[in-house]
Amino acid sequence: MEDKVKLSQWDALLLEGLRRLGWSDDEVVRRVKERDELPADDSIYEFDYGQLADFAAANPETFEAAVRGGYGIKYNTVRGIRSWINVAFAQEPELVLEAGNEAVVASLTPAEHERLLSVLSFGWAVREENPGKAGLYRIEPIQR
Repeated sequence: MEDKVKLSQWDALLLEGLRRLGWSDDEVVRRVKERDELPADDSIYEFDYGQLADFAAANPETFEAAVRGGYGIKYNTVRGIRSWINVAFAQEPELVLEAGNEAVVASLTPAEHERLLSVLSFGWAVREENPGKAGLYRIEPIQR
C-alpha cells in the first residue's frame, strides 16, 4: 500500500476551504493549477488561495495526489486540528487549552471520524470522550 502524500497543515486548510465551496476534485485541480477565479475569503482564516496555487505549481504531482487520493498532514497543532475540523466539517469543536491537558473535543459522524484519523499527523490520539455516547471524540497529543 502506498503512503498518502503529506501536506502542511496550512495547505490542508486551504484545500478544505475550496472543498467547502462545493468544488469537485476536478474543479479544484483545474482552477488552482490555472489560477482560475480563485475566490476571496472573508472567513476568520482569510485564506489566500494563491498560496495553494503556488504550492500546486511547485509540486504538481503532490497537489493532484492530495486532492484526488487524500493526504496526511505533516505536523498538527491543537489549534490547527480545531481549524481543520471547523473548515472540513463546518462545525465549531471545543478547544481545550488547559496546560498539560490540551485537546480538541468534537462531535463526529463515523465518516468524519475515519477521515480525521486519515489526515492526523503522528503523535495524536482520538478517543471517545464519553464511552457509550456515540460520536463525541477527544483529540489529544499521545505524549504530554
